[in-house]
Order: sequence, then structure tokens, then C-alpha cells
Amino acid sequence: MASPVLDALQWRYACKVFDPAREIPAETWSELEQSLVLTPSSFGLQPWKFLVVRDRDLRESLVPLAYQQRQVADCSHLLVLAVPKAMEEAHIDANIARMVEVRGGTADALAGFRKMVCGFRDNLSARDGALEQWAKLQAYLALGQFMLAAALHGVDTCPMEGFNAGKFDAALGLTERGLTTAVLCPAGYRSPDDRYAGLPKVRFEAGDVVEHR
Repeated sequence: MASPVLDALQWRYACKVFDPAREIPAETWSELEQSLVLTPSSFGLQPWKFLVVRDRDLRESLVPLAYQQRQVADCSHLLVLAVPKAMEEAHIDANIARMVEVRGGTADALAGFRKMVCGFRDNLSARDGALEQWAKLQAYLALGQFMLAAALHGVDTCPMEGFNAGKFDAALGLTERGLTTAVLCPAGYRSPDDRYAGLPKVRFEAGDVVEHR
């Protein structure tokens, strides 16, 4: 039986050469943005900002900051997944307010939950860089969900860790907002010149990586 999910995962690869002439339709991109919004996160805290960079001049200026990787400029949409270096209690309170808005109830009824989350935040904050690292791990959940959603729409992606985060932060105005770039994911459509597109996917056999107990 055909599996749309497995077919999409077999089809996707880390696109090395995008076709700069092709753009993702607005309706498709809207769905991909919703896949980001719907990403699960620890405690539901959603410690991220998703920057969608469309300006071609800006993207071109980012190429040297990504070690000359053209995907940043030649894609249709450049997704920048950014995370906070620290988390204020205001973020936790905003999340609780949203829970009350969506599910009903009162913030007072969630006082125990708030205390637990604040304790978790305080524990991470006490260790240098621990909260930022935790937030980056959360961002990778969003990255994975986004790439699968894109593949199901026939949209190519390329997850990228090869960039200068400090320079990206400065160029995108993230530093003054207390944010830092966690990972990039250009999205668009593969060029027929990308020789990697037709290569067989190399993965260990399931039995080598999946254990049943």
C-alpha cells in the first residue's frame, strides 16, 4: 500500500541548488507556516521566532555569512529559526494567558503549572547557556515538522547549520531582541542542475537503528 508520508520522505533531500525563478505559492506557504505554529514544544512554551526572509537583496547579503552557500539566496523563502538567549517570566505569563484564552478557565487555576515552569526556567538559567541550548533543541522539532510538511507539498528544503550565527543575528536585528539564530531552512524548488537530487538515499537498515524490547 502506498504511503504518502513515506513517499514524501523518500523524495525529499537536502537541496543543494534551488531554481531561483520558482516561487512557493502563497496558499502553500501559508500552510507551511501553520505547520511551524502547530509544532509541539516542552511545556508548550514555544521558545522561538520564525523569520521568513523574502527580500532578495537581504538574502544575497547573507550568502557570505553562510559560507557562500547559494541556497540562502536562490530559494523561494528563507526560514530562519531563532530562539531566545534568556526567557523572561513575561513569556511564561503570555503563554498561560493564551491557554486561558483558548481553553477557558483562569490564570489562578494554573498557578501550580506556572510555578513548575518558572522553576524549570530558573534551573536552566542557572547554568551558562543551558536555556539557549534547550530552546535550540525545541527549534529542531519545528525544523523537522516543517520539512515533512514541505515534502508533502512537493516543496524542497535544505536544513543548514553552516552559518555564522553572530553575524546572522546582527544582520537580521536579532541581537537587540535577545534572540539568536538556531538553524536555517531555505525552501523552494530544486534546480534540474542539482546532481544530488537523483542520488539514492543512504540510510542504515531499520534493524540497525530501531530496537524492539
